[in-house]
Amino acid sequence: MKTGLTARVAVTALATALAGIALTLPAAGATGSAAGSATGFAVGSPAGSAAAPAHHGTYAPPHGTPQGRSPAPTHGGRTLQAHVDAVFRTGPVGVVALSAGPRGSRHATAGLADRATGDPARPGDRFRIASTTKTFVATVMLQLVGEGRVSLDDTVEHWLPGAVSGNGNDGGAITVRQLLQHTSGLFDYAADLPVFTSTDGYRADRYTTWTPEQLVAVATEHVPNFAPGEGWGYSNTNYILAGMIIQKATGHSWEREVTARVIRPLGLRDTTAPTTYPRISGRHLRGYSSFGEDRAPIDVTDLNPTAGGAAGAMISTTADLSRFYRALLGGRLLRPAELALMRTAVRAPELDRGWPGARYGLGLMEVPLSCGGTYYGHGGDLPGYTTRNGVSGDGRRAVVLQATGDGSADWSTQETANALIDDELCT
Repeated sequence: MKTGLTARVAVTALATALAGIALTLPAAGATGSAAGSATGFAVGSPAGSAAAPAHHGTYAPPHGTPQGRSPAPTHGGRTLQAHVDAVFRTGPVGVVALSAGPRGSRHATAGLADRATGDPARPGDRFRIASTTKTFVATVMLQLVGEGRVSLDDTVEHWLPGAVSGNGNDGGAITVRQLLQHTSGLFDYAADLPVFTSTDGYRADRYTTWTPEQLVAVATEHVPNFAPGEGWGYSNTNYILAGMIIQKATGHSWEREVTARVIRPLGLRDTTAPTTYPRISGRHLRGYSSFGEDRAPIDVTDLNPTAGGAAGAMISTTADLSRFYRALLGGRLLRPAELALMRTAVRAPELDRGWPGARYGLGLMEVPLSCGGTYYGHGGDLPGYTTRNGVSGDGRRAVVLQATGDGSADWSTQETANALIDDELCT
């Protein structure tokens, strides 16, 4: 959710922001707020901290495909497992990845799910997806647009009178479209929420329940980064407000709407939009972070999801995220007109360090491929968890990666994750 600090911080920044969370970041590539401040948490375990990877790769062929064939190497000459090992060597505690397409799906893992028990990371492990939550929320909002219940040109003030005001903030000048596309100029509340920015803050507030109004109030204590529509700047505040508008328009919480409209119809059995429960149910990957501080990483698995809310509270698996993104881009969740709106993107310069040439639509990133064309997805970062993903424009192929821990102090974790996604989608 937050917008980050250094390489990881910067990455986490958008990751924090964009991927968000750290709710504040979507995946690793943001360099912080439009004002240039580095907030949050730096993903910073040195790359050499990982031991030889404990890993395994599996191949699940589609119906009718012979079982015994081994995973084919990608166009870059590396198997999915080789790419996962490369990501792991940059410093994460555990890595899980899935590559799916018409010819079947492949899994690869490396490292540990739990340092205390020594349990290895497994393909079906659940994890916090941070800002990847934003694509789910944007999908629901666009469904409401298609139903005529919300307009992208509605203002925040229309739906939430008085919620955004003071210190130069004006909800009457910000539209729903600007919230979903991060062009509102609103300050990112996650950059000023200690639970995301420091070890002490996390320990003090990891079980605290926040209301969306409280999170928005944190943001409006600051002046805007720019006037609405006059720039691009990742801000988790935008999606907290989007969640509030969904509740106002439907009479139900964003969590309930995402569950009813996306999770259940797609059969995403390992995906949840939790409310206040701070733990991850079932088998899962534990997260670890030092928050960019000169201290040993701590276990950050427990977190009251209200701190991320509609900007980054959800939990899922690589298989469920693959199914979601393939269904979304394949046209199963939105009608053509609304999917076209979601994919209509603007340049997002803050993301360039993590994703050169990236553009941002409505809850969806668009990233150039080395082989030509682009892919879609949404990164997610929060202390201890990094989610990366990519799906082809037709929804036929998808790649999802989760890495726990802080990763590298430089950009190598982000770069190796990018290479994995690019290779898989360019095969």
